[in-house]
Amino acid sequence: MARKFNFSAGPSTLPLSVLQGLQNSMVEHDNAGMSLIEASHRSKQYDAVHNRTIELLGELLSVPATHQILLLGGGATLQFAMVPMNFLPQGASCDLAHSGAWAKKALGDAKKVGNVRLAFDGSAADFMTLPLQEELSLDPKAAYFHLTSNETIGGVQWKEFPDSGDVPIVADMSSDIMSRPFSFDKFGLIYAGAQKNLGPAGVTVVIIRKDMLDRCPDSLPAYLNYKTHAESNSLYNTPPVFSINAMRLVLEWVKAEGGLAEFDDRSRAKSALLYDTIEHSDGFYTNPVDPRFRSTMNVVFRMSSEELEKQFISQATAAGLDGLKGHRSVGGCRASIYNAMPMEGVEALAQFMREFAKNNR
Repeated sequence: MARKFNFSAGPSTLPLSVLQGLQNSMVEHDNAGMSLIEASHRSKQYDAVHNRTIELLGELLSVPATHQILLLGGGATLQFAMVPMNFLPQGASCDLAHSGAWAKKALGDAKKVGNVRLAFDGSAADFMTLPLQEELSLDPKAAYFHLTSNETIGGVQWKEFPDSGDVPIVADMSSDIMSRPFSFDKFGLIYAGAQKNLGPAGVTVVIIRKDMLDRCPDSLPAYLNYKTHAESNSLYNTPPVFSINAMRLVLEWVKAEGGLAEFDDRSRAKSALLYDTIEHSDGFYTNPVDPRFRSTMNVVFRMSSEELEKQFISQATAAGLDGLKGHRSVGGCRASIYNAMPMEGVEALAQFMREFAKNNR
């Protein structure tokens, strides 16, 4: 099989060794006489997988004892509602940085629950930049401050997280978690869908500061209350077993490859190659994002016409470079270069970009 280089924003490419590991254990897991996806989620076999996944997340992300790791269903999209349902009481308000398409979705659901105040609104700049600390309008009495660490559609990324004082930061880190080290000191909660850097779709990682659990109202339905999952070690209901086992294998791979520091270096090198290719194309390719906040995960670029972009995408796909079409809401092209995308794939894309520009001026 000639595997393509998959630049899709998600579900994203996975390490070949992980796919092979899943293949090898699909029929029988750990000499148990059955597949893990057939076994009880209360079994010893699954218990080991479940707890090892949580252990690896804690180790690789340097999660402090003040925080607890949860493995939930519903994708990051469910968290858009769960966060305000748990932490935005009647009469209070939260702050939110409106940085693009995914922040907009979080904003929409939060507004249905309570009062939301914009600490930053990027609409005037078409969401192509992010604020500096002094440009944020933060309420010291806010219940929490929500931000999206990386916007996959717009290609903007927070390079440093702001200081919100005593207000806990809640962050959607779906598309750049496990790509760089960061401190949990500022965060009351982070959440991330798995299908970018963590594994296949189906499980969402939530890392919550334990004292935040005291804020969760008992009036919520059980599944929508973080306290329910914290008290049951994320086993309140049958978890997405396959996705969690796949995440375990991805995390073992990340650890074996050198951890977050290594992938931070790789992400910077891969994105730098593509941004350099864009900058040295004499205007054939353009990137509209403020250079201070260009994403290391999602490199967006445009050409002079949509017809030319269609030709680029078609020819790139034929050359084994898949998933380069930009999001339908904005068009253009986008190369998502998550952890499992090797430098070899990025080099192949950069070479293709140079040749396409040369042949189509």
